Order: sequence, then C-alpha cells, then structure tokens
Amino acid sequence: MTVDRRPGEAGFTLIEVMVSLMIFGMIAAAGVAILSFSVRAQSSTGAKLEDISALTRTMSILSADLAQASNRVTRDEAGTRIPAFVGESGSGVTPMLRLVRAGWSNIDGTARSNLQKVAYRVDAGTLQRIAYPMIDGAQPLPPAALLTRVRQVGLRYRIAGAWSDRWDGAGGVPLPDAMELRVQRDDGTQFRQMFLVGTGYTPMPADVGEAASPATPASQQGASGARN
Repeated sequence: MTVDRRPGEAGFTLIEVMVSLMIFGMIAAAGVAILSFSVRAQSSTGAKLEDISALTRTMSILSADLAQASNRVTRDEAGTRIPAFVGESGSGVTPMLRLVRAGWSNIDGTARSNLQKVAYRVDAGTLQRIAYPMIDGAQPLPPAALLTRVRQVGLRYRIAGAWSDRWDGAGGVPLPDAMELRVQRDDGTQFRQMFLVGTGYTPMPADVGEAASPATPASQQGASGARN
C-alpha cells in the first residue's frame, strides 16, 4: 500500500536523526578531548617554565653569595665563634653551608654593615636560604624557599687542586677556591654546578650601569677577580 505524503510532511527519519546525533556527539567529544589536552599541556609547560626560573634564580643567588664571600668570623646567638665559611657535605635540616658575604644593599639607609651572614639547608624537600639581620648574635630571618622537589644536595670544596667534602677554615685558609653543587630532584633529574668563591661579584649586563662606578671600572674589577 502506498502512503501519499502531503508537501508539508517531509522530514528526517528516526535513523537519520540518531546518526546525526551520534556524529555530533563524536565531534563534541573530540573537541572536549582536544581542549583538555591543551589545558594539561599548558599547565605542564607553565610548571616547567616556573621550575626553570626557580633553578636559574637559585644559581644566580648562590653565585652572588659565593663570589662575595668574605673572611669575617661571626658569633651565633650563644656567642660562639663561627668561621667565616663553614660547609658540610650535603643535605640536612641543619645548615649545610654558612658564609658571610659582602655587597648587601642598604636601600633604606639602616645603620648596619654591608656584610651579611647567610646559610643554606634542605628542609622537607625544599632548598632554603637563611639570612641574618646582623652579623653577630642575631636570630635568623624566616627562610626563603629557593628550589622545591629536592631529593638530595651534595657539596664539595676545592683548595690547592684538591677536593674536600667539608670545610671549616682549618689550616689558616678561611675560604676555598671553588665549590661544587650537585642536586638530585624527586623525578630523578640531576645537575651539577661549579662556583668560584671570593672572587667578587660580576654584575649581569643589565646591571652594569648601576653596579660600575667611575672609581672602579669594569676592567679593573675583572683584573681584581683574576688576581684572586
């Protein structure tokens, strides 16, 4: 039997509608998957960039501290004398590195020395820098977190062509010539960096205009660093 349709009754069948909905659903699912992947990739990239920035900042701070290391014996809160540069072999809540650095900026004009006592330690997987407001007998300021997800830190100190796992200024030599830093992250990544000690801070190109003065040209600064 043939059913005659009126001109206004033409439309899609149920199967056509279901196929259309299925295709639309597949396109929508693919779009959501692509968007989700993009968000995860952006988040991962952002985390990597932040980690690289933190690592670069940590190396810059360490380089500046070690380059400006000074031969200045200090006293702790109990009045005990501490050598100018004390270094252990590596990780621990107890500071593994203590030193006195020069070049501490005094922006607010406080009556204090330009020398600053600083220390480094690893606490709960975070490499921290501890600064002191005064050279002698002062409580430390709150620690500043430099690098997270740190599993282990190793330090070595070089003097007269030989390496040592500890440094306490014995033998009449207050400062080592160089220090080696080895860091292992939680994901297994490892890196190593060498630092010269006590050679004087060499400013970055962007800071030359502020750091160099007419009385101390950059060429003289470089010569002084070479002599040290």
